[in-house]
Amino acid sequence: MKIHQHFFLNFLALFAGLLAVASFVGYLTYKSIVVSDYEERLSQDIELLAFELPRVEDMDAFARRIHDKTGLRVTVIAADGTVLAESNTDKTQMENHAGRPEVMEAARQRYGAEIRYSHTLHYDLLYVAKRLPWKGQPVTLRLAIGLKQMFDRYWESYVNLIAVFVVFIVFAFFLSSRMSRRLRYDIAQITDYLQQIAAKNYKAEVKPRYYSEFLQISVQLKNLVKRLRQREKQRRKYTAKLRLINQQRSDILSAISHEFKNPLAAIIGYTETLREDPNVSVKIRQRFLEKVLSNARKIEGMLDRLSFSVKLENNDLQIRKDAFDMADVCQDVAATLGKKYPDREILCDAEPTPVQADRAMMEVVLTNLIDNALKYSDERVEVRLKDGRVSVVDHGMGIPKKELENITSKYYRVVKNTWDNSMGLGLSIVSYILKLHGSELEIESEIAKGSIFSFSLR
Repeated sequence: MKIHQHFFLNFLALFAGLLAVASFVGYLTYKSIVVSDYEERLSQDIELLAFELPRVEDMDAFARRIHDKTGLRVTVIAADGTVLAESNTDKTQMENHAGRPEVMEAARQRYGAEIRYSHTLHYDLLYVAKRLPWKGQPVTLRLAIGLKQMFDRYWESYVNLIAVFVVFIVFAFFLSSRMSRRLRYDIAQITDYLQQIAAKNYKAEVKPRYYSEFLQISVQLKNLVKRLRQREKQRRKYTAKLRLINQQRSDILSAISHEFKNPLAAIIGYTETLREDPNVSVKIRQRFLEKVLSNARKIEGMLDRLSFSVKLENNDLQIRKDAFDMADVCQDVAATLGKKYPDREILCDAEPTPVQADRAMMEVVLTNLIDNALKYSDERVEVRLKDGRVSVVDHGMGIPKKELENITSKYYRVVKNTWDNSMGLGLSIVSYILKLHGSELEIESEIAKGSIFSFSLR
């Protein structure tokens, strides 16, 4: 059942109950007033008839005449209870009235009154009686009127009240129908808005028109939707972050699996050869052991890079700044990598440059930049330090413009699977360290001509 129907039926039931109670109370009140009024009127009529009674000779004719003029029932009762005259029935068929309450009360008081059912006329009457003298003997003059006659006006008024009630119900139904249309409109607005929100259309509008309660509900819904939209954005961000983390985990596992495969295969191959051939010459044995050691160091280097990257990501590294000459760092790193790559040419042109920085981290930066330049070029690599700006120049294949934005991302490699110990961590580590020092990595590259990786320290 709809709201307006509940409202209409409840209001109708309440009004009908109120009407019933009011009618009952009104009936009792009206009855009391009417009975009291008619008692007073009948008493006044008896007082008027008392002046005429001494001159009455034929009591039966007197009773009928009064009845015809007033419509009242007239009864004259002797002192012993015998009915002397009766206007509405045959007095000879009537019982002795000495025991009637109003007759006995009239004998003791000025008037006697009683409401009761008449077995003679078969309906309820109001009786009023008074003891009067007639021909030297006391008689009781009793007037009576039917309750139906007394309440005819009341029932006429009640019928009018019912008619007003019906008119009111029709008017209430009209108002209820109008209210129903307005309620349905506002509820439809709220319902449609909720359906739009369920479909994740957070830009939907809700405009209830008629009732302030629905306007308040719409305001609360809008606030709720605003929070839902924010949570949805947060959830999407969190989901994207989880996807990125999962992708990074997948990338690192793939990178570790791939990059560790070649050096491990070399180590296993050389050690199996040495184990299976105990008579191998000392010269070959020495060369194989150097290969094993070289590949083991490659694995160690990759693990160091991975560990360093994890520490950077977890903010476990702290800068320890010291005063040193950056030119010394450039020369030391170039010399170290020159021993690692004896067949490659590394040129270092560095002017003295005092700086305040973390020397160990600067060594990591230069090592990664020079090592990266050696991997992706076949010609010489140049290290330049001038006016506080460090540049590592290679003359290799170059980097496409579309890849420059991603080149410093973790696990990203421009040409994948081309080097056996690259996991794409080097440049991301460099960028992070430079950021800690208030600097940034700048990259210039041209296809088939080479690349320049630069940064400045102040």
